[in-house]
Amino acid sequence: MFRAIAAICLAVLPAAASAQGLADNMSRHGALTSLETGDQGRGWEAVGRLDIGGKGFCTGALVADNLVLTAAHCLFDKRTGTRVRTEGIEFLAGMRNGRAAAYRNVRRAVVHPDYRYSAQVSTGNVQVDMALLELDMPIRNTTVVPFDTESQPQRGDRVGVVSYAHDRMDAPSLQEICGVMGVQDGILVMSCDVDFGSSGAPVFTFDGGAPRIVSVVSAKAEVDGKRVALGMQLTGALDLLKAELDHGAGPDGGAASAGARIRVGTGGARTTAKFLRAGE
Repeated sequence: MFRAIAAICLAVLPAAASAQGLADNMSRHGALTSLETGDQGRGWEAVGRLDIGGKGFCTGALVADNLVLTAAHCLFDKRTGTRVRTEGIEFLAGMRNGRAAAYRNVRRAVVHPDYRYSAQVSTGNVQVDMALLELDMPIRNTTVVPFDTESQPQRGDRVGVVSYAHDRMDAPSLQEICGVMGVQDGILVMSCDVDFGSSGAPVFTFDGGAPRIVSVVSAKAEVDGKRVALGMQLTGALDLLKAELDHGAGPDGGAASAGARIRVGTGGARTTAKFLRAGE
């Protein structure tokens, strides 16, 4: 895994077990909470596993009854760099222990028009690493409620991540409540510990008591030996993807782009981190 050039102090923030409890119990601590039971997973059913053509999986979340938000790189074959066939993608809402609250195939998918797939993660890619998937049928289940979104998280905001991963592919887990360490050039650097399979996982804020999506996990990094997560701001991008679907857009390819570095923090004390995709 890549390492940071300079050190930065990471704060471990509280966690809780459910969407409402997470907002109400900010004094509890924990690194990772399984959502494998009905009680633990209540309120999180709109987070699901995306099975990608039988070759892997990512995490996605409903932002409408027929729309799933995830990372753009999830839709590309990392060996060939080509787009995965849309009909080979399935969304399993609230998947846990072999059963999902709803199963849907994907009818169409669009990636951010500025995204260019590359095996090497870059600043430019993380900024626009976002895709929107249209399901073949809406999910109109009273237990699967799409999440609202919030476009402008700030440095110091508390966030949380709900994701599947390579060692917990049968049930999602809630990452520890973590913080936005910095926002630079549309990229969020967060003290969240993500792992393989967490690509596309929704990042939530809990202001006002209800979870709202503020970003999508794109990549992971190390800062002074501590693991962090990288995501993009939703500002304007989600509306753009919705407009693409409204205008009949569908699958499209992407070219390669070069690697880069980003800096974490503001003012005179800056930390440069190199990063790695969370789904590899």
